[in-house]
Amino acid sequence: MDIKKLGFEELENLCGEIRAKIIEVVSRNGGHLSSNMGAVELIVAMHYVFDVESDPFIFDVSHQSYAHKLLTSRWEKFDTLRQKDGISGYTKPSESPYDYFIAGHSSTSLSLALGAAKAIRLKKEELKRIPVALIGDGAMSAGMAYEALNELGDRKYPVVIILNDNEMSISKPIGAISKYLSEMMAGRFYQKFKRKVEQILDYLPESATYMAKRFEDGFKLITPGMLFEELGLEYIGPVDGHDLRALVHTLLTAKKLGKPAIVHTQTVKGKGYIKAEGQFEKWHGVAPFDIESGEPVKRGKAKKSATELFSDALLELAKEHKNIVGVTAAMPSGTGLNKLISEFPERFWDVAIAEQHAVTSMCAMAKEGFKPFVAIYSTFLQRAYDQIIHDAAIMNLGVVFAIDRAGIVGEDGETHQGAFDISYLNAVPNMTIFAPRDEIGMKYAVEFGYRYSGVCAFRYPRNSFLPCEGFESSHFEYGTGEVLKNGESKKLFIGFGNGVGRALLCAKLIDEDIGVVDLRFVKPIDKKLLRNLAQKHKEWYIFSDSAKRGGVSEIISGFLAEEKISGITVTSFEYPDIFIQHGITAEVEEMLGLLPHQLAEKIIKK
Repeated sequence: MDIKKLGFEELENLCGEIRAKIIEVVSRNGGHLSSNMGAVELIVAMHYVFDVESDPFIFDVSHQSYAHKLLTSRWEKFDTLRQKDGISGYTKPSESPYDYFIAGHSSTSLSLALGAAKAIRLKKEELKRIPVALIGDGAMSAGMAYEALNELGDRKYPVVIILNDNEMSISKPIGAISKYLSEMMAGRFYQKFKRKVEQILDYLPESATYMAKRFEDGFKLITPGMLFEELGLEYIGPVDGHDLRALVHTLLTAKKLGKPAIVHTQTVKGKGYIKAEGQFEKWHGVAPFDIESGEPVKRGKAKKSATELFSDALLELAKEHKNIVGVTAAMPSGTGLNKLISEFPERFWDVAIAEQHAVTSMCAMAKEGFKPFVAIYSTFLQRAYDQIIHDAAIMNLGVVFAIDRAGIVGEDGETHQGAFDISYLNAVPNMTIFAPRDEIGMKYAVEFGYRYSGVCAFRYPRNSFLPCEGFESSHFEYGTGEVLKNGESKKLFIGFGNGVGRALLCAKLIDEDIGVVDLRFVKPIDKKLLRNLAQKHKEWYIFSDSAKRGGVSEIISGFLAEEKISGITVTSFEYPDIFIQHGITAEVEEMLGLLPHQLAEKIIKK
């Protein structure tokens, strides 16, 4: 579809069709709803003004790019959104040449746009191509965005940044003034006036320049873009992000400036689906739901998720110990910390998309005698790796990292899978790494984290724990594992975290008296226990929801080599050395051959 040939009435009808398609598919498959509904006109205007065939279209996080996918030859495939072998919920160049870059983490778009602009200049393509980046106001809370803005304002590469501000509703009087200013600032008069003032300032004597400069600064004071102007960017806005005519007019002006410009748009999250309109966090990322009622589609009675168990355990402990504090980075409900922020607003914080700051600020609190819990998804904790080493581990401060979404996270795909935390944390001196296997174990993990004096981390899955009936957890003791079944077979199943449940389920399917161990700690591992087990069991099978490279099996193999223990074969049932694609968790695990019956078949055939 060539939308450049459509009139504004046709474009508005197209926006309605896009919204209807998004609601239809997301209600069935789940996905990001409110952010996509709010960005429809922005993306349609981008496609109308810019050339998707040549201009880099860069979406921050890219969870709001559904309209872009629908406009770029994926309308029919959109029904497969977030399904195994279907289209991704994020931009993905391997899926479409119109997706410039893969993205799943926040605040990368401005650096990408700047890098693209540098390349375009070196290739002498500035008259043919211009990067355009769509970034939300939430992503502007991360320092990386300002690092890019700082250089962009200095270098002056032509880049158009669309700031999607959906946090603030403008009252009618201010909205009218803002609209007037936007139209004025986007028009030829304002741009010509500004250039004329700059030219005059170059020729005036110093005494007169002072007065002229004061006049220009005073004129800018009535605009909300002082910060961006001071950083060296042209600022236009705020613009109604649902007014297609205004958007097209403004983007055309920004495109012609030949310098970095930020177009400040204001939108309503969930626009077009009344139940989701406004600041409702539950409509950001949704499971399948009934369109009529807005209620989630019930899939039977589910056990409590590991996140809920963590939240309940920490809340209970925080009521008892006033030195417990905590932080999350823009994921209060996702990590369960929203309960604690509500109960103890002076002790628990959401610091927005600022993982590095979250970690370092808690290190200072640990230095002051508090006990910080840092609740961050496995994939996002990667962003604070330097802070973990430099600010927490070197001084061995008592910071507890509660690593949510460890393992397969399902439909969010390769940018979000929690595969690497064991591998990247195991290399850090002073770090202690452990994991609960069940509901009771989560309570004990939180308690151990509180008692432990040094830096430590424990990991747990997105959903509920796999069943471990008959093997209720006990309190954690530093560096010790636990034998759950004393088997007579030469085979030994070693589980870590949620892998313990998988090991137990697998053992039930094999007609042998197999020993099963919960490793509990992967750093340090229980060397004494493993030495004893090596005398009896010669085939070790490792079950852990983590990458094989640098993971549990390699840690154990390293131990065996160091101890010069021979005659043991180690088989890993961890994740292969790939980035794992999206799909329902069970389907992804089946694709990887990690379901209990698949593992049992492999073991029997060996």
